[in-house]
Amino acid sequence: MDLRYTAEEQAFRNQLAAWLASEVPAHGPPPPSDDWEARRAYDTAWQRKLFDAGYAGINWPKEYGGRDATLIEQLIYFEEIAKANAPYVGVNFVGVLHGGPTIMAEGTDAQKAAHIRNILAGDEVWCQGFSEPVAGSDLAGLQTRAERDGDVYVVNGHKIWTSFAQVADFCELLVRTDPEAPKHRGISWLIMPMDLEGIDIRPLPTIEGEGEFSEVFLEDVRIPVENRVGEENDGWRVTNVTLRFERGTAFASDMIHLQAFVQDLIRTARSITSHGVTAWEDRALRREIGHLSGQLESLWAMVKLSVCEAKKTGVPGLGSSAVKLYYTEVYQQLTELGVRLLGRAGLSRSDVADLPSSLFLSRHFNAISIAIAAGTSQIQKNIIGERVLGLPKEPRPAARSHHRSAPEPARS
Repeated sequence: MDLRYTAEEQAFRNQLAAWLASEVPAHGPPPPSDDWEARRAYDTAWQRKLFDAGYAGINWPKEYGGRDATLIEQLIYFEEIAKANAPYVGVNFVGVLHGGPTIMAEGTDAQKAAHIRNILAGDEVWCQGFSEPVAGSDLAGLQTRAERDGDVYVVNGHKIWTSFAQVADFCELLVRTDPEAPKHRGISWLIMPMDLEGIDIRPLPTIEGEGEFSEVFLEDVRIPVENRVGEENDGWRVTNVTLRFERGTAFASDMIHLQAFVQDLIRTARSITSHGVTAWEDRALRREIGHLSGQLESLWAMVKLSVCEAKKTGVPGLGSSAVKLYYTEVYQQLTELGVRLLGRAGLSRSDVADLPSSLFLSRHFNAISIAIAAGTSQIQKNIIGERVLGLPKEPRPAARSHHRSAPEPARS
């Protein structure tokens, strides 16, 4: 693995930086966070600009509207997007960062032709229908049923934490197509149009007042069989392809923004004074910020390693779970330090005395959710232990015997 950039890659960086310098200011500020129709229009318009300029899906094949560039150039793209404070992928997140790549890797020619170019151009917005209230972090414990009826699946069930459902055109949906099979073997991955009858979307406000997530209730929703990605009951394997995209480079832009957050910490530490001394003069604080900055550099090197693996295989490797876990831990340490640095001002969701309370607290809340999003930290540790390090699986609890036995003695 060579972590240095070639002359061609540096030329790409310069070209992209120049384009961003003119297009980001022209696109204007984002709309209010609670105006979802405006947010969709803003995010998809930016996606269209990227597409027209040849920067959408830069590592995807040209036949689908991509640039056919290297994944190293994609990392450069994430770096420059963050530096320019360009609009984030926003409502296009699910489609662009893992739904589209999954279809490219596992979909039929018809599915690729129907969706990939539209996703890249911002003409389609996708949501994710994976999590369920009963399953918790055990994704394979999902209960949403899909029963075959000729050329359609009739779907009934309940999804939760469905990102961008209220503005989405399609959903990457996991369903149980064989309830008698072991739970990992009876799952299928479907493309569900969000305008079908029987879909009930109920937004879930978060502690920040955001409405990104929704509950989705499905009652006799009829999805064409041709919308299945992969073979019937092979959805768990397809899902792991999706999750590797989600855990590998999907958070890359966020990681660059965390490096900018370190600079926010330093500026804030230099502005906070106590008894005539700034917080920045505290040697222990400087040491802590220095260590966290070094950890971010290490994290970025891990992303590059994951990208190099993807260049060989076409999908991120199992090491993407290590990237996601390490990212979560560093993110939480950084935001905890930010709130601690603010002191009492860290309890306010509005800026206090020119201190960035709203930014630091928002980041802190988000860091908590990152430990759950894209697979909990506990799940990532299991994947790393069992699939990367080859450690034995945890023993399952012994099944309870159904035969009668003597009653247990009374407990004092």
